[in-house]
Amino acid sequence: MLRIHFTHDDLTRVRIARAPDPLAETVLSLSLVQTRDMGGVALEGWRNRTRGRLRPELRVLFELATSAGATEAPEAFLHAGAGSLADSLEQTWSMPRQLWAADLCALEYLRPTAPRWVRELHRGDREWRGLVQRRLREYHAFAVAPYWPQLLAATHTERTGRALAAADTGLDGLLGSLHPDVRWESPVLSLPCPVDADLSLRGTGIVLVPTFFWPEPLALTDNRGPEYPVVLHYPLARDLAAYRTVWVAAAEAPAEPDGALVALLGATRARTLRAVADPAGTAELARRIGTSPATASHHATVLRSAGLLTTERCGPGVRHTLTPLGQALLEDRPVPPPAVPGTT
Repeated sequence: MLRIHFTHDDLTRVRIARAPDPLAETVLSLSLVQTRDMGGVALEGWRNRTRGRLRPELRVLFELATSAGATEAPEAFLHAGAGSLADSLEQTWSMPRQLWAADLCALEYLRPTAPRWVRELHRGDREWRGLVQRRLREYHAFAVAPYWPQLLAATHTERTGRALAAADTGLDGLLGSLHPDVRWESPVLSLPCPVDADLSLRGTGIVLVPTFFWPEPLALTDNRGPEYPVVLHYPLARDLAAYRTVWVAAAEAPAEPDGALVALLGATRARTLRAVADPAGTAELARRIGTSPATASHHATVLRSAGLLTTERCGPGVRHTLTPLGQALLEDRPVPPPAVPGTT
């Protein structure tokens, strides 16, 4: 657990970033594309599409940002705050040498077996810098850029909503509602961390950054020194409906009527969800989607875990039925609010 301690001055220096940084989102997404453990079904479609477009030359980026995730990501690539990838890269390469040196020390501690070229990059090698820049641009073009306009729109909505919430409930309401895993008990903000640690801000404040391509809260200190504010990345999307607002415009509709659903869930699970529009047992579901009963059962289990369908015992077999959330996703309409006990 990481406990961030605020002073009175820090509370006057809480800011919300205007938008995620395109380079940080790109680097964080590199970890997501390597593992199925993060993000679950909401990222399944994006992960499959992105993996399908990876060329062998791009796999060098996986040595830069590993499947271990944000804990091993090179921090120099996560601190820029520009509006475009080109500007963000320029800011990153222009960061003071002491920041790169500090990042190198962290790299050698966290990843003692990291490839030699990653160390040379931190030391300023121009050849590796040029190669990494080209590969990041190529990867960003199909993994992140197609979703950027929708992501910016979602961020604007998020930022406006939080500003209004802060006006109504103050900073306690703002900091206490960032994410279920972030807890605010004035003057301490606590969030999950691989180690148990305390961090005192001492007047530098904190920058809140809505982040799409990392599904967990992530706090970063600035290796340039304690005079720079802490950056707290918090997930912009928390449910399937929120992810869908970002995936939908990049889906291959209208040629593919279920393009948005495929973008969200992946092709097979989108077909599975569509097939359950008429309740069915596992054998019938397998027949409808053209898979084995075992595969159909697996996809139904994933969709059930995401709250999109229910499974009930029916005689010797089971019966799969859409939930209101699953029905709403199929019909492309607003997700129904949860039922309130005692109301009709």
